[in-house]
Amino acid sequence: MTEDVPPRRDVAAARQVVEDGDWLSALLAQLLGAPSVARERVRSAFGDSREEKVLAHLDGVDVAALRDVTRERIRLGTLTDAGVATVGDVARLGRRGLERVPGIGPQTATHLLAAAEQVARAVRESLRFRIDLTPTDPVATALVQALHTLDQADAAVARYGEQARRTLAEHTRVHDDARVAASGTRRFFAWGERRRRAFAAVATLADLGDEASATGLAEEAGRVVALLAEPGRPYDVWEDFRRRSAAYYALLDGVAPTGRDLAATEGHLPAELVERVQTQALDETLLRASLRGYQAFGTRFALAQGRVILGDEMGLGKTVQAIAVIAHLVARGATHAVVVCPASVLTSWVRELRAHSTLAVHALHGEAREEAATAWRTRGGVAVTTFAGLRTAGPEWFTAAGPAVVVVDEAHFVKNPEAKRSLAVAALAAGTPHALLLTGTAMENRVEEFRTLVGYLRPELAADLDAAAGAAGPEAFRRAVAPVYLRRNAEDVLEELPELVQVDEWEELGTVDGAAYRAATADGAFMAMRRAAFAVDHPEDSAKVRRLVEIVGEATQNGRKVVVFSYFRDVVDLVVRALGDVALGPLTGSVPATARQVVVDEFTASPVPRALVSQIDVGGVGLNLQAASVVILCEPQTKPTTEAQAIARAHRMGQVETVQVHRLLTVDSVDEHLVRILDTKTRLFDAYARRSVLAEEVAGAVDVSEAALARTIVAAERARLVVDPRVTSVEDAPTHDAATG
Repeated sequence: MTEDVPPRRDVAAARQVVEDGDWLSALLAQLLGAPSVARERVRSAFGDSREEKVLAHLDGVDVAALRDVTRERIRLGTLTDAGVATVGDVARLGRRGLERVPGIGPQTATHLLAAAEQVARAVRESLRFRIDLTPTDPVATALVQALHTLDQADAAVARYGEQARRTLAEHTRVHDDARVAASGTRRFFAWGERRRRAFAAVATLADLGDEASATGLAEEAGRVVALLAEPGRPYDVWEDFRRRSAAYYALLDGVAPTGRDLAATEGHLPAELVERVQTQALDETLLRASLRGYQAFGTRFALAQGRVILGDEMGLGKTVQAIAVIAHLVARGATHAVVVCPASVLTSWVRELRAHSTLAVHALHGEAREEAATAWRTRGGVAVTTFAGLRTAGPEWFTAAGPAVVVVDEAHFVKNPEAKRSLAVAALAAGTPHALLLTGTAMENRVEEFRTLVGYLRPELAADLDAAAGAAGPEAFRRAVAPVYLRRNAEDVLEELPELVQVDEWEELGTVDGAAYRAATADGAFMAMRRAAFAVDHPEDSAKVRRLVEIVGEATQNGRKVVVFSYFRDVVDLVVRALGDVALGPLTGSVPATARQVVVDEFTASPVPRALVSQIDVGGVGLNLQAASVVILCEPQTKPTTEAQAIARAHRMGQVETVQVHRLLTVDSVDEHLVRILDTKTRLFDAYARRSVLAEEVAGAVDVSEAALARTIVAAERARLVVDPRVTSVEDAPTHDAATG
């Protein structure tokens, strides 16, 4: 065989490469089209689910109501004698069924169905749609499955879309040339440049396939396409919905007419301002989060108006809206952004930015402050600093980098215009094109404080505000401040209530609580390590207590009652002392059961918001605490069931408000170990115990052995802090044994 005629095996290998390339191309085309297919399935499943709800509502409407919507003289006696008692019965019978009823002819049947459809249309238009947690309902399950597929398809295309499109374009470019190398006959007659192109094309296809495998593109595309053919298992998708219902509703709001109160979503702003906001572009390419409809509107409001206060109630996602504002501006060319916040939430901000965006984040705090500051100045990204950090560095240091936007969290902290931190914030805001102040504290009745905040952004508007604006009522106040202020309440925009919003509040141990933690670790005392963050004489020396007081303060100002749980009696006592008159309780093991209910009844009946403080083993089981819509967990529990049962005291049937759960956690501590280990155990509990009606009885068999867990974590923390200096972080510490023991 001459050199010009390649061996048969070379032709076969080239043919295989071309076939593999064609298969990959078809798979990637399906991946890129998957979101569109999934959206259509969501619309169809939503329609079925909505009609089921409409029909259920019509079952409660007496058939006599049809007289009000039709001129036809209906013999109701004829219908009721045949067992047709509701409008739902009429709709289910249909034309043929109605015509079988004695005394109902074709014309009457037509009029009855037309009247029933009019009633159904009215119900459809007023329906506030929610996904009921009913895994046994095949219609609801089909909707959740469709949303799960859409979620996975959107995530895959967001991550791999650019690579998939590039691979498809390259495949199209070289495909015909590669086919020459894959055919012995065509290769024989190909000479010179054509043969070189053919061999190069095969090499290109092989490289594309290798890259798709190495990056995970091929595997992810196959997984998503498989979901289109066969949706996720009902149990799995319902459990995912339990954990991430907000993400599912965000997807649904973007696809189907769920009947949201648009006026509430838009903060009851004037029509001309709403139109301006709705035409504002929003670039989400750097976001990893799906924005709900009201969140997208809030983001557009901030972008369209430039310098605003976002006053959404706690739990509605002010943080993610602020991140979306920054992400849009960076995607459109901005290089630097600044977030200013209390020290108590700095760690949470860093985590949220990294979790919900691809933005570069620099924490200008702690020992690495100078290094992070240099990196931000030279490379750009988001600088996260505290009010004290802003004062120390000086606002001019930040404005010199030319930030496009500054976000100020907990903006009510700068309500005193003469305070140093207020002056620093004012100077930074004045030197930045976009400024976004975040506060969950309602401002309608605090005109002087509100005018101060507006003055940082729009001095000319602040000058026109006076006490009369607040005294005239909330609607007049909203009109006066509409250009600069947007506020939505949970009940107005989360119409699928009750929803469970869970927030991890990460804090850093300070001098006093940090010393207590190190001492407990040196002693190998697991329980002392767990409560060391509260082992202080003065509440203000505890980072967790400071954050707890902030959360309770904001919640009670918004009219929400709070329940605070801790496993430890001394922690409960300290919390009661820190909260003062706001606190009720504590509920402890020494309080008789009858007396506990008296305290709960007082809490429920209280006309003003209070915080009920309880040991988790006391208030977390058996008591109905649905008067509370904010739950604070002072430390991670050693059993997933303990925490779940405590949350369930508030998040239960009859609860009409969004339940917000705040977990107080400290970085580089026993808390990180517990969160990581118990996340694994929670998944095991979900997969096994919850499938059984004996969940409570078998939970103990699934939960981590506290003795084994304590030994593992104490050993890991002693290695990190006492024994081995090479172990510098929680991630380096070995904790896998407890997760499987």
